[in-house]
Amino acid sequence: MTAAGFHNRSLISLDSAPSHDIVTLPDFRNLGVLLRILVIAEAANLVTLAAHSPDVIEALKGVGAVALPFELSLLAIVLLLFVLSPLLARIPYRRGVGVVVALAAAAAGGLDVAFHAWTGAIPWGAALKSAGIAGLLAALILGYFNWRQRVLSPALAKARLMALQSRIRPHFLFNSLNTAVSLVRQDPRLAEQVLLDMSDLFRALLKDSRSLVPLADEIRLAEAYLQIEQLRLGERLRVHWDRDGAPVSVNVPILVLQPLLENAVRYGVEPFATGGDVHVSIRAEASELVIEVTNSVCGGDSPIPSGNRIALANIEERLGLYFDAEGTLHVSTRDMQFVVKVCVPLRGARTVGKVA
Repeated sequence: MTAAGFHNRSLISLDSAPSHDIVTLPDFRNLGVLLRILVIAEAANLVTLAAHSPDVIEALKGVGAVALPFELSLLAIVLLLFVLSPLLARIPYRRGVGVVVALAAAAAGGLDVAFHAWTGAIPWGAALKSAGIAGLLAALILGYFNWRQRVLSPALAKARLMALQSRIRPHFLFNSLNTAVSLVRQDPRLAEQVLLDMSDLFRALLKDSRSLVPLADEIRLAEAYLQIEQLRLGERLRVHWDRDGAPVSVNVPILVLQPLLENAVRYGVEPFATGGDVHVSIRAEASELVIEVTNSVCGGDSPIPSGNRIALANIEERLGLYFDAEGTLHVSTRDMQFVVKVCVPLRGARTVGKVA
């Protein structure tokens, strides 16, 4: 490989993205967020009925009496928030809280009026009571998400610190430096490019832990890593990309792709005298971004190396922190191939820095 083998580019500006330390409204289209809203609301309803009933039997009877209007109001509010989620995401947090509380109150009060209108008389006092309870419950749920987001921010920082500690592996650092040293006299320009690629990797490691980056940046970072390894391993490393039509503008957690490739190289290429093949597939499937990395293994029933478990567990933890139940990582072994599949919601991934 010559210097022309590297694509000309400026350093990836991975440290230029703003920090997202402020609290934001939850993503009301996230499956985990919707499930939490339903569970909290139902639990609050049961607690309220139990507190106003003399015994359990009366409380259960009360559930049946208020079930229809309560469930209709709850579903209407959740549906309204789901539809308006993109608009709510653009509103400043404090104003957004007020809008969500007002929407919940208006929906509950309006449905109460419509529900009782069939009976003829409209109890405006009951409608105002329903609106007040719905608004208060919405405020409490938003308070929970506010608390959860503040708690998860340190968790993200801790996860990133663990990633940093596991990513800076001495073998990769020393091998890369040895590669650069061996090229200093033979091809100074190529040696300089190796060092620049290394600087990109380490700048990415030190980037803000709570921000997302465009998929295009993750791909460039992965290419920089693979070019360093290609110089060291030569024809033993065979990388096959399948990324036609990949949604490169979608935002993903930083260092999702490169650690998967490093594991594939370390455990699927380096141990074999003939090297190995690494297949990278990046595609959009329905509402998901799918990143799949495949490499050869010693045998179909071979255990996953411990190093893989550490890196994969860290990625899985960060996906959960960013995207809740909608960010997943699946590991499988098929046809003598070790496969890691990462799924990220396309919609949620477009909101930079938001914790679900």
